[in-house]
Amino acid sequence: MRVLAQFGIGLLFGLGLVISGMSNPAKVLNFLDLAAIPTGRWDASLAFVMGGAVLVTLAGYRAVWRRGRPVWAEQFHQPLMIHIDRRIIVGPAIFGAGWGLAGFCPGPAFVAVGTGSAAALVFTAAMLVGMVAARWLILRPAAPAPMEAIR
Repeated sequence: MRVLAQFGIGLLFGLGLVISGMSNPAKVLNFLDLAAIPTGRWDASLAFVMGGAVLVTLAGYRAVWRRGRPVWAEQFHQPLMIHIDRRIIVGPAIFGAGWGLAGFCPGPAFVAVGTGSAAALVFTAAMLVGMVAARWLILRPAAPAPMEAIR
């Protein structure tokens, strides 16, 4: 049942991306092109999509927190880290740069892969390689200290 619910949530998310046009990188890039504001070519629809998503999320969080516990778990798992470190700055900066250059972020890229878009395939492949590389960098063993430092 849990997997079926997750599939349904993913399907709803993907349909929302398709209906709103957010799986089209040109639409995203037209929103990010602030130089187009004076010419009237700027597409503000992404702001409305984001605003709607924030409202739905706020309502969803209120409903979920009132339950006291998750449906398929014993407790809520909240982030333990509360300070801002280099990873919190660098990660979103890389995400934003990729989004601004390609017009894709992970969700819309996966949806666009389903359409056979070559750009989405290249982006998704590069994103997956980046995810593996990041995991490797985080989990690699620390280099041994030079002998001079030990003495």
